[in-house]
Amino acid sequence: QVQLVESGGGLVQAGGSLRLSCVASGSILNLGTMGWYRQAPGRQRELVASVGTANTRKYADSVKSRFTISRDNAKNTVYLQINSLKPEDTAVSYCNTAILTAGVNSVLVYWGKGTQVTVSS
Repeated sequence: QVQLVESGGGLVQAGGSLRLSCVASGSILNLGTMGWYRQAPGRQRELVASVGTANTRKYADSVKSRFTISRDNAKNTVYLQINSLKPEDTAVSYCNTAILTAGVNSVLVYWGKGTQVTVSS
């Protein structure tokens, strides 16, 4: 009923920057909290950043001051600006969004398929 599509990942050098985007489409009545997770090889998936409906932002300690999350409700989009990338940032990044979904008329949580971020040393 709802699809999330991430983009903006790729191969970058340490110290570089990129911006991830996640666009939601489908039976959307309202957007709730939106967030970004990442999963590095051999590690658990972790919450990197989230932004609430009131634009309250939260960050993992490991990325604080380097990552900035933002949202554009008119475009059903959440962004993650990443600066000063480190090799340990290498991971698959996933978009996660709570959405009041038409048809079922309930808040459901959706995941994107992921976008690869690779940082070379």
